[in-house]
Amino acid sequence: MMLVEQTTVPSAALPVEEFKDHLRLGSGFSDGGVQDAVLEGYLRSSLAAIEARTGKVLLARSFGWTLTGWRELGRQALPVAPVTEIAEVKIVDRHGQETVVAPETYRLQMDSQRPKLVSTGRHLPLIPMHGQAEVSFVAGFGPGWADIPADLGQAVFLLGAHYYENRSAVLAGEVPMPFGVSLLIDRYRTVRLFGEGAR
Repeated sequence: MMLVEQTTVPSAALPVEEFKDHLRLGSGFSDGGVQDAVLEGYLRSSLAAIEARTGKVLLARSFGWTLTGWRELGRQALPVAPVTEIAEVKIVDRHGQETVVAPETYRLQMDSQRPKLVSTGRHLPLIPMHGQAEVSFVAGFGPGWADIPADLGQAVFLLGAHYYENRSAVLAGEVPMPFGVSLLIDRYRTVRLFGEGAR
């Protein structure tokens, strides 16, 4: 299984000015936004860390997911949430020949924890031996920062501030997840039973 982010979070969607306020950085000086790129980097890092820990995509973007077999014949749990759209499903054989699956043969079962690709018939399209399925979908709470649940947004700010204040440790890769951040994100973490969605 391989999940690839096909579009990235645009810089305009990141609340750099609000993050400055959170850090209580001085304002009114003619720094020309010198620190903006650095602060954006910390926001992106903390956003990625929160998404990885929770399995939730905070800001909407497109993903491509490749897998070699369905976990169940009639449905397949998707690797992240919330998913808002299944854009395309393709079956690729061992020779690289692609077949686009008719959209009417499947649907998205929305769920805040484990959204699923579900067959509208008896089963999802068969994946040939040594072939794969490629699922393109859109996931995220929304395109703007205001679309993110307040507690997850606060967790991103807290973790970003932690990275900012411990810059030398960040460079060495030694910064653990702060306890306060863990408390904020715990209820969003997906509990996977019996390996559901493992493929």
